[in-house]
Amino acid sequence: MIRLARNMLFTAAALAVTISISASAAFAADAKPNPIPECFRPWEDTTKMISYPAKEGPYRLALVNGFAGNDWRIQMIQSLKAWAARPENAANIKELKVVSTGADVAAQIAAIDNFIAAGFDAISFIAVNPTAFDAVIKRAERAGTVLVPFDNILDTDKVFQVNQKQIEFEETKGKYVWAQLEAAGKTKGIRVLEVRGLPGNSVDRDRSIGMHKVFEKDGVEIVTVVGNWDTGTVQKVVADALAAHPKFDAVMSQHGGQGLINAFKAAGHEMVPMGLDGENGTRRMAVENKVPFISVEQHPAMSAVAMDGAIKLLQGHELPVLVALPSTGVLGSDMKAGEHYFPDLPASFNTGTGYPACFKPLTPDELFNQSSDNT
Repeated sequence: MIRLARNMLFTAAALAVTISISASAAFAADAKPNPIPECFRPWEDTTKMISYPAKEGPYRLALVNGFAGNDWRIQMIQSLKAWAARPENAANIKELKVVSTGADVAAQIAAIDNFIAAGFDAISFIAVNPTAFDAVIKRAERAGTVLVPFDNILDTDKVFQVNQKQIEFEETKGKYVWAQLEAAGKTKGIRVLEVRGLPGNSVDRDRSIGMHKVFEKDGVEIVTVVGNWDTGTVQKVVADALAAHPKFDAVMSQHGGQGLINAFKAAGHEMVPMGLDGENGTRRMAVENKVPFISVEQHPAMSAVAMDGAIKLLQGHELPVLVALPSTGVLGSDMKAGEHYFPDLPASFNTGTGYPACFKPLTPDELFNQSSDNT
């Protein structure tokens, strides 16, 4: 039986990639040390450092988001704006621009190029795919612009990147679900539903790898649907899966747990062990419907950590080229209203509002005072 600590704090896992800096990667000989090592933690012990020549602030900064069609992305943008509005951060920011370009990688790269050409000091972004950015990385290097991919990161070691370890993120959820199946004596002749995210993204790819590491076993059938990390889409594709396969023994869902639970309720299907996201409504519905579950958070406030890292690099500090932020999760049996989910807050609210090792978590009021609009 796998033991999961109550209110656990654990590092989720990742694609087995050793990050190292090549001779051409950015490095300043007089770099200042990592100012917050407990926040900007290296992905592995062998992860190298990256730095740039110091620039005098305040700085012109931009976020180039891609897909903007779910609540997590909306709160991600609100998180960056709320963090930037805090006086200690605003003092370092001359200008903050935010654009969302959709799921077209060419449009995202064009927007990044526009900010490079306009002389912006740093640009953070959630990459539409992990492999298409080599040329824009070179253009940014020539211009002296710091690029910071986060969340959906790139398959490169040439820029500073921030993420949670996505393979173990999903693998940890899967181990809990598998333990529930083992406890019930269900390890053969079972069917597991996998609800994936947005195709082409490294997070979706890596989480699916983590899920399959747990469930690719003899006697286990995996049925996969694509939910695009969107609650409404998840409800539809899960309903279709339930119509085609009347019984599932477990579910692994990347995001959109509210739609998943609604589909199970509408189909009259029993609530089986589930690995779920950290959205407020997902947790509330899972508790109310007595779902055996684990909920793990991917914090939208990762956007603020990425931009804070960009500022630290512009100030001349060295940082790990790939930062591993912690993932927090809690078992359904340990869920407490007012601590792990919030009955008075919107269902779309994501419960992970910051990383205490990096900055004081954002309050709901700070977030709700910001819009997700382009600026």
